[in-house]
Amino acid sequence: MGRTRVVRVDASEPDRDVIREAAGILRRGGLVAFPTETVYGIGVNMENQMALMRLYRLKGRPDDKPLTLHIGTLADLERFGIEATPREYHLIKHCWPGPLTLILRNKKGETVGVRWPRHDLACQIIKKSGVRVGCPSANISGESPATTAEEVAKGIRSEIDLIIDGGKTELGTSSTVAMSEGKSLKILREGAISSRTLRELWEERSGS
Repeated sequence: MGRTRVVRVDASEPDRDVIREAAGILRRGGLVAFPTETVYGIGVNMENQMALMRLYRLKGRPDDKPLTLHIGTLADLERFGIEATPREYHLIKHCWPGPLTLILRNKKGETVGVRWPRHDLACQIIKKSGVRVGCPSANISGESPATTAEEVAKGIRSEIDLIIDGGKTELGTSSTVAMSEGKSLKILREGAISSRTLRELWEERSGS
């Protein structure tokens, strides 16, 4: 791999050429670091096994820890065969796009972590790529997530093909991760959205 390219953009009005470059790198199996509203992530083409191997090796990520599918539009749920119950859709309606990762199921009955970030740059890259994009936090597994491009470059620059500097992230903390267990909601990781808020929303659909 060549030297990591770092590009600074206005996150509210990102350069279309940068978006096209990032999307192309993802399609070809490269790694792109970019901001979301929570922390910086490393985008990877989940349909490319070599790219996945690079990412897992780079982060020191356990092989049995699956990636979260990041989507750029709600229509991607249907496109990728992801299903949701009425209660899950109630959470989606109130929390997406935003800092919530939901463990849903695909049409094969397999569980899939899904997030729709509230960040225009991230969503444009994801949509333009046209592939399934995973985007784990841009840090070595077990270390604090990066909230600036400088932290990404300092901590995990090796083998990243492109780092997009969109400034400091808005929230500076990871997404909350939740999944349904029958009629209950299980919080797997407390993050930017409080478990109390999610459970209140879940109970609003208690009759479903």
